[in-house]
Amino acid sequence: MKNVHAERRKRLMDSFSTGAVLIVPSAHHALRNGDVDHPWRQDSDFWFLTGLDEPDSVLVLRPGRVEEAFVLFVRPRDRDAETWNGRRTGLEGAVAKFGADKAFLTSDFDAELGRLCENASEVAWVYGRDAALDNRILRAARRHRTSPKLRLNGPDRLTDLSAALWPLRLFKQADEIAALRRASVITAEAHHEVMRLAEPGRNESQLQAALEYVFRAAGGERVGYGSIVAGADNATILHYTENNMPIPDGALVLVDGGCEVDLHTADVTRTFPANGKFSQAQRQVYDIVLAAELAAIETCRVGKSFHDVHDVAIRVLTEGMVTLGLLHGDVDKLIEENTFKKYYMHGTSHWLGLDVHDVGGVHDVTSAAAPRASRPLLPGMVLTVEPGLYIAIDDSEAPERLRGIGVRIEDDVLITEGAPDVLTKDCVKHAEDVEKMVQSAPRWVKPVRVLKNLQHL
Repeated sequence: MKNVHAERRKRLMDSFSTGAVLIVPSAHHALRNGDVDHPWRQDSDFWFLTGLDEPDSVLVLRPGRVEEAFVLFVRPRDRDAETWNGRRTGLEGAVAKFGADKAFLTSDFDAELGRLCENASEVAWVYGRDAALDNRILRAARRHRTSPKLRLNGPDRLTDLSAALWPLRLFKQADEIAALRRASVITAEAHHEVMRLAEPGRNESQLQAALEYVFRAAGGERVGYGSIVAGADNATILHYTENNMPIPDGALVLVDGGCEVDLHTADVTRTFPANGKFSQAQRQVYDIVLAAELAAIETCRVGKSFHDVHDVAIRVLTEGMVTLGLLHGDVDKLIEENTFKKYYMHGTSHWLGLDVHDVGGVHDVTSAAAPRASRPLLPGMVLTVEPGLYIAIDDSEAPERLRGIGVRIEDDVLITEGAPDVLTKDCVKHAEDVEKMVQSAPRWVKPVRVLKNLQHL
């Protein structure tokens, strides 16, 4: 893996002239409450370029330099701290294990950065995310102006590093695709187990527990994002996260969850009937969403654009809304006037990778004639396809039989030179297959009653 990260650093440095200084910080531990931290997860940019999974570190790159081209700032080795909180890389490990030309202690960052910026033409970092770091870099970059007696020749330009770094992350390499495939396989099996475990009266929290148990038990590192388990009309809330309601008989369940492997996450949504059988109204809505998803996936080809995928989904969904009686009128006009947004209010896709909403931008930055044009789809890109329909339970204008129904179906797609490569294809989604899965017995998780009276324990 060290060679993979080195190649990424080279590609990034090659996009800058000699004399630039590039700075990428790690993540920090974040306080959850009291003296308890949130679970640790490394910053995606820092991991992409180093593979170092420790907090309070900083990467400095100096393109074109013979000495100290790759510098790491890390925490010191500390026996007491490591006894309590885990091993540290330290200065020697930063060089030996991660290939740094030179390593310094994080506590020396301010002093050393001023020196590293001497004779620099440009300093680049992703600014605006950490105000304290912004200020530290600005102070170091301006030393040559405010302290002329130091005879420092420092940078003349301050640049947002994301413009060069994030497009590199947009195109996945073999190791990244392998991680996404593994995450997708685990995620599919976890969704299947949720379907198997589901039944009326089961609590959303129990299904979430089953989903995340399979993630971890099958080799995933963590959830890629907060899991959504939404029964009945909770499924009409796009980012529902309470996950604590019993599921009534006859209700649909929408589950949006993805496993993370090597810091790359899958992102899958499935919707299924808790009792194992779609009602007629539920099936009508479901089939329209599935048709939109399949048409949008078919659009994920070289020669198409990011927005083309959304446009295809919108047309199929809007035609379906008219058929269902949710909307009335000419389909083209309904699309032009965005009337469909009452029942489909989000985009169809986003990039996927180290972040669930991955970086890279959706506009074609190379087009001078149309700077807001949609980015063309190219091999190596990975995006989600996730159309849905959401009919609020109190929507008096919707047919009564449809009220409270929420359906979303989501898969992850790798753009190739040929047909779309659906990474999450193992997860069932055709209605008959979904019903069979719900009606089958759990494989990995034993059903547990919600314990209300604990006196007998």
